[in-house]
Amino acid sequence: MALILEQINVEGLAHLSYIIGDDKAGVAAVIDPRRDVDIYLQKAREIGVRIADIVETHIHADFVSGAGELQARTQATIHGGKTADYQFELHQLQEGDEIKLGSVTLKVLHTPGHTPEHISLLIYDSKQGKEPFAVFTGDTLFNLDVGRPDLLGAGTEKQLAQQLYNSLLDKLVPLGDRIEVYPCHGAGSACGKSIGDRRHSTIGNERIYNPALQERSKTEFVEWLMQDMPEPPRHYARLKKVNAKGAKVIGCVPTLQPLTPREFQQAMQQPNTVAIDTRSILAFGGGHIPGAINIALRPEFPNWVGWMIDPEQTVLLVVESERDVKLATEQLFRLGYDHLGGYLHDGMTSWQNAGLPLDRVGEWTVQELHQHKEDPDVLVLDVRGDDEYQKGAVPGAKHMFVAHLEEHLHELDRSKHIVTYCGSGFRAAIAASLLKKHGFENVTNIPGSWIAWKAAGLPVETT
Repeated sequence: MALILEQINVEGLAHLSYIIGDDKAGVAAVIDPRRDVDIYLQKAREIGVRIADIVETHIHADFVSGAGELQARTQATIHGGKTADYQFELHQLQEGDEIKLGSVTLKVLHTPGHTPEHISLLIYDSKQGKEPFAVFTGDTLFNLDVGRPDLLGAGTEKQLAQQLYNSLLDKLVPLGDRIEVYPCHGAGSACGKSIGDRRHSTIGNERIYNPALQERSKTEFVEWLMQDMPEPPRHYARLKKVNAKGAKVIGCVPTLQPLTPREFQQAMQQPNTVAIDTRSILAFGGGHIPGAINIALRPEFPNWVGWMIDPEQTVLLVVESERDVKLATEQLFRLGYDHLGGYLHDGMTSWQNAGLPLDRVGEWTVQELHQHKEDPDVLVLDVRGDDEYQKGAVPGAKHMFVAHLEEHLHELDRSKHIVTYCGSGFRAAIAASLLKKHGFENVTNIPGSWIAWKAAGLPVETT
């Protein structure tokens, strides 16, 4: 063998990183590493290669880069696109620069649009001819989508969208249909509007099926791309700054300490502390610690922690199993939540056995919601995003995006029975837990929410 190319998928973040190199030469590079870097070191040992290079296709906004962590463990050279935004030492690459890895060569294409400094990397294997066979596209080109150009803000969106058009049509599409595409994200990432399910593709597949690559003028492309662009998650601006500065090197994922119920209760009373209950929405509704916020440990967990939780707060966790402690801790570490106060030992069983207070959230079926939605004492609260709400809602519902709920609590009548719904019940559970935390007494969530409402054939109101 010679060429090695392995993709590492991070569930939840939908982040794709890569180890590529030449096992015969014993050398490899890591592309866009995640913060917990042991997986790259383990794979390098298994394959029998030394990690000599680390490449950042751009300054990431959705996870803490592992470039610094990996360099500290390997002494590898960090490479990135050319920009004054980096505040740490790295080798800045320009169009045409190459990184040699035995028989494998990575050649730089400057592909701005998602960010100004963004680079893509053509992959050459001398044993497969003189032409590239694939390209690492970072956040420029995904399966069925492209990188969003609005994350920098400050009026740069239109200019970046124009640059993205040029990067796609002048740099990537001309590479030819057979070229394989290895992006930095798959479905579930908010770095695009609607990324497809495939974790790698080809230029030919994207040219045919990717709506961004359909024939349009540059002006038409910009208008199409910016239309219905969802609000960027709140944590993206913060992580952009973290990665430009260079993330603090921790050395490993922290080990979270177990707390007795009394210790957990006392810790919750400390200032600037938040308890996240990661159990399912049904378990949370049946009984939870007063003041805890429900963000279920599903693939959406990291994105909604980023939306809802201040990274300067001390985080306490309620989990359903020891396995969940590890998973939640890893997800928090990848997002830069470094103030972890511990988790409730033996979960809610220990809490209830200690005779400590419980709070509850009511739960209705969609049929019950339909039956009660016109009751004057009931306020139906739609907590989905603007684009979802505009496509159809429960008749008479008040709309308030869950990420901004705490800013608008004064607009809600505390004497009402507030019933929350979203797409599936996940965000509605976050909203219901926030309402309970802030003293709203009569709160009900709708498991299944809009999916169940539509499946039941109940009436829809459009705005």
